[in-house]
Amino acid sequence: METVKNFDNIPAEKFTFAQKKDLKHDSKFDTKPVTYFQGALKRFTKNKGAVVGAIVILILVLFAIIGPLTSPYSVAYYDVRFKWAQPRNELCVKWGWDFWDGCEDKKVNYVDYISHYALGLETGKDVIKDNKYTVDKNGLYSYRFDTYYGVGFGDYKDITLEEYYDIQRYQDETGKQVLYPIVAPWDRPTSIQHNKDANIYYKTQIKNNKAYPVFDDNGDLILNYWTYTVSEGLPAADNAADYTSKMRIEGENGTTLNGEQAFYVYAEYLSGGVRVRADYYEYYIYYHTEVLKDGITKPSFLFGTTTDGKDIYTCLSSGAWFSFVFAIAVAVVNLVVGVIWGSIAGYNGGKIDLIMERFTDILGAVPTMIVISLLKLHMGTSAHALILFIAFFATGWIGMAHTTRMQFYRFKNQEYVLAARTLGARDGRIMFKHIFPNAIGTLVTSCALVIPSMIYSETNFSYLGILSLESGNITSVGTMLAAGQQQVFGAAFVAVFPCVFLALLMLSFNLFGNGLRDAFNPSLRGTEE
Repeated sequence: METVKNFDNIPAEKFTFAQKKDLKHDSKFDTKPVTYFQGALKRFTKNKGAVVGAIVILILVLFAIIGPLTSPYSVAYYDVRFKWAQPRNELCVKWGWDFWDGCEDKKVNYVDYISHYALGLETGKDVIKDNKYTVDKNGLYSYRFDTYYGVGFGDYKDITLEEYYDIQRYQDETGKQVLYPIVAPWDRPTSIQHNKDANIYYKTQIKNNKAYPVFDDNGDLILNYWTYTVSEGLPAADNAADYTSKMRIEGENGTTLNGEQAFYVYAEYLSGGVRVRADYYEYYIYYHTEVLKDGITKPSFLFGTTTDGKDIYTCLSSGAWFSFVFAIAVAVVNLVVGVIWGSIAGYNGGKIDLIMERFTDILGAVPTMIVISLLKLHMGTSAHALILFIAFFATGWIGMAHTTRMQFYRFKNQEYVLAARTLGARDGRIMFKHIFPNAIGTLVTSCALVIPSMIYSETNFSYLGILSLESGNITSVGTMLAAGQQQVFGAAFVAVFPCVFLALLMLSFNLFGNGLRDAFNPSLRGTEE
């Protein structure tokens, strides 16, 4: 049934003339156009995990760059006297925290406790932190032991006469005691274990091959210094060396022996030099500031030291720098070669693709370990870093080539590609102007993930000892992990810092790679807002 509309019955006042302002026209866009990379950046910043990953990567990169520049030490530096020195932060020491203060928890017997107590008593240093300790029911002493002051004297040190008098000059200028009185050779403990131990300056009794201290009636240690009276003069006949410094622990006026003014002997003459007791902590400062002048003002290691006395902070930052540079170089080369190879194979297809794919299949079937072994055999005199680079490049680009080939197969038959070909676009323009930009998201993500993969592989090879990347001022995180594994129970920090670096690196790069994948995905364009 048709509905008949009677327009004649509509009142005239219902009609009004249209005004010009009421006419609707297309208006100009108020927003600015967004480029491909601007859109990618907006999509990337919306992924919070990727942003955090990028920040962590930036911190690790800055650590790798700035670390070697801010450290007074080098990778080649080592000092076995400070092996396994605990991590030390000067701020934590200043604030008195029992954390990151260069101390370790000790639980020792009575003799070892006395040796540490006596060392602090003689040098005036806080060897036992705050002189606080506890004794358990088994007679074991527990306390915080300073691994820097606790290096003590070690064995008697042989130095030249020139250095002997130069140290005395340094003492008078700085007011720091480096040389301490020695014990006469015939008064030292008779056991071979303790005879050369310069930390023992008090009288002892040897029981069960241990030097037990002897105390006086007041409970104080009995000093065993080599002493001479003013009336006797320096016992030159016994090879005692002259000592002219004003820095004497007995004071400038000496001490009293049998009612006479007496002084201590600070050195014993040897052929071509003297033998002294030197507080190694102070001697270390003297030697680096006065002799080497290498910018090291005192022993202080932020991350501690290795079993060889190497600074972990310097080695780790230098190893991180090497890993980043090496991995980025390998990733860039693999990207360039892989993209060229994969784009040619994927775009042409057919027999060309078949031949190129079979070649990559054969090459990719060769294990990296075999490649490295062959290269080491024929390039034995070459640097192991160069061998590793060639080995990773020999087969590393194949994965990138496969990814590029799949992306070209995916996009080469799209309508916009067919339209470009119909309009007469050349193959090179179609490949790199129309297809490649759509594949760049996957390729960038793959390239980003290649970097941690290369670092992880390089770390594994150096950790297993297959390649030795430690040479001069170059080291590897894997080498540090191998060194730390042996001390995981005694000095866990040697392995902890490299492990934390590697874990943060792998996790952050995975988050960062996922963010790049979404950011460069063409299907998400227009979803930035």
